[in-house]
Amino acid sequence: MAFLKFNNIGITAISACVPKKIQKNSQLSDLIAKDELENLINTIGIKEKRVTDPEVCASDLCYYAANKLFESTNIQRDSIDVLIFMSQDGDYKIPATAPSLQHRLGLPKTTASFDINLSCSGYIYALSTAFAYASLEGIRRVLLLDGETFSKLISMKDKSNAPLYGDAGSATIIEKGEFGHSYFSLNSDGSGVNVLKIDAGGARNRTTVENLAEIEVEDGNFRSPHQLYMDGMEVFNFAMMCVPKDIKNLLTFAGKELSDLDLIVFHQANKFMTDYFIKRLKFNNEKVPYSIDRFGNTSSVSIPLTIVSEISGMNRKNVVMSGFGAGLSWGSALVDLSSSNLLPLSEI
Repeated sequence: MAFLKFNNIGITAISACVPKKIQKNSQLSDLIAKDELENLINTIGIKEKRVTDPEVCASDLCYYAANKLFESTNIQRDSIDVLIFMSQDGDYKIPATAPSLQHRLGLPKTTASFDINLSCSGYIYALSTAFAYASLEGIRRVLLLDGETFSKLISMKDKSNAPLYGDAGSATIIEKGEFGHSYFSLNSDGSGVNVLKIDAGGARNRTTVENLAEIEVEDGNFRSPHQLYMDGMEVFNFAMMCVPKDIKNLLTFAGKELSDLDLIVFHQANKFMTDYFIKRLKFNNEKVPYSIDRFGNTSSVSIPLTIVSEISGMNRKNVVMSGFGAGLSWGSALVDLSSSNLLPLSEI
């Protein structure tokens, strides 16, 4: 595993944005039997998700979140030296999306802009990258944009995925300041590449007429190779084995105890999984916020979305964030959010 430590680098502001359109899981009774559906909703904890209109992209949600951040704070656009766009659903295959966001947001042409693509652990990885850039001489501020529109990447005829995924975007400002120490743990295991996967559309399995069609796969589900496949049991086993251990390893590296933590913000995969983490760690469940009931699994955006929507009035000096997912990859961060400006959640 990779352990990283930063001194006096931190998060000054976070903004998040969700679509206004609500999709309720109770409306999936044509796909899933009513009694099975009720049990599923109670288990995964997802009552509803936010989903974009067809023409709205992940970058649009991030653009709105970033504009809201600039309009609501004294942070100037010309103070941004680095822009990072984290998403698995960029605007195009080529070019990267970050330069277009630099232009749309009116950031200076001297802004370094690039994309990162890394599943549900992506916010942690991208945040560590932003901290690393912000620690360098000549860098004032880094703008991290994290957006996902997973509702476009699943089949609504796939009962294993249709109840899970929602859409969101976020904007985070990282800069130098009196933040004390921050710590990161980053990990990966590529032997699990097939556990969570969209098989077609990349260089290894290019798009063809044949692989565009939704076909019946397992258990009466329908999807194409261009839509998300997930082996739920393997994901659960992976997360149970790796996530609690990673948090303990991070705390050991930081010289902290679980009792020192104000909050743990988990990637919002499903409530059953998060509840199990809490039991394994023997942590106070009142210090673990949830947003999954209203927004579903928003992949990498779920951590900043949960921070913005759930923790504003809570103690947040010692906050652990934990993300895990496809790759397989997982990571944790310990940061001080006590002075971070958490803007009210926006809708478009």
